[in-house]
Amino acid sequence: MTRRELDAAGITEPALRAAYTACRRLNARHGKTYFLATRLLPADRRPAVHALYGFARWADDIVDDLGDATEEQRSRLLGDLTASLATALTGGRTEDPVVRALADTAVRYRIPTVHFTDFLASMRSDLSVTDYPTMRHLREYMHGSAAVIGLQMLPVLGAVGPPEEAAPYAAALGEAFQLTNFIRDVGEDLDRGRVYLPSDLLGAHGVDRDLLLWSRGTGRGDPRITKALKAAAAHTRGVYARAEPGIGLLQPASRPCVRTAFVLYGDILDAVARDGYTSVHRRSTVPRRRRAVIAGQGLVRAAAARRRLSGAPPRRTPARPAPTPPPAPGGAARNVTEGAR
Repeated sequence: MTRRELDAAGITEPALRAAYTACRRLNARHGKTYFLATRLLPADRRPAVHALYGFARWADDIVDDLGDATEEQRSRLLGDLTASLATALTGGRTEDPVVRALADTAVRYRIPTVHFTDFLASMRSDLSVTDYPTMRHLREYMHGSAAVIGLQMLPVLGAVGPPEEAAPYAAALGEAFQLTNFIRDVGEDLDRGRVYLPSDLLGAHGVDRDLLLWSRGTGRGDPRITKALKAAAAHTRGVYARAEPGIGLLQPASRPCVRTAFVLYGDILDAVARDGYTSVHRRSTVPRRRRAVIAGQGLVRAAAARRRLSGAPPRRTPARPAPTPPPAPGGAARNVTEGAR
């Protein structure tokens, strides 16, 4: 974490600065899309976002990325993390740097403790629950694993009106992001023994766990799986549509960050479609060039928002001679228009 960010946030105590820096490393290493969007926030808000992401990643690693650890060992570690957080949130001391940064963020931004409790409850369910019969059951899980992440972020991002008006949109955006991950990571989740896409959605297209496992094992596609993933993507786009109006309810300085994340996560769905809905076999990614373009647009919006907030006049582009018209209609001009679609 840059010293400028820590200084801007008023984080001066050395151990606490080191704790926030550890969270930033987790965000940079694992949350590439999320980290890129975070760079568009004002410097003083970035450490809090890194702390929130770092804690979520820390818990997720316990559940998913401890190699041959048994369910009992994972459960014990998750219990230790829960106890450490409870101690830190009530003013006690913890040696865990990620928990220490999170507790400091929770106090600074008055984030309700229930959001962390609900998150850890969903993480614990991942130790034993391996599928979801209906979308309603999945949404109950996503309340803790995704919606509350949006609700944790809301005090950091700030709202232009009453926070309770923006809260449903923030929760929906968290759900949209996680549904996107579920669609992209079908194969990887199968390897962990889990199927997140609900059985009723899959079954409507003739898909069950056995078919997914057969497809994963043989490397062969199946039109029923393609149709099911298309349906899941269509549902997810509907959640994005419900969440989008909430961006305008955030403080102007935060909107470029959230808009950038909104577009980049939506682009993951486009990448899955472009790959033929083969996420049982491969993990679709957004091209680096596309990410760079969207991030650049976000930087322009972020700079403009900060100038408006500071009262500085807008930057003026020096006048340039008009370009020479093309020799005939169509051709290159038409290609540029098509490329923007």
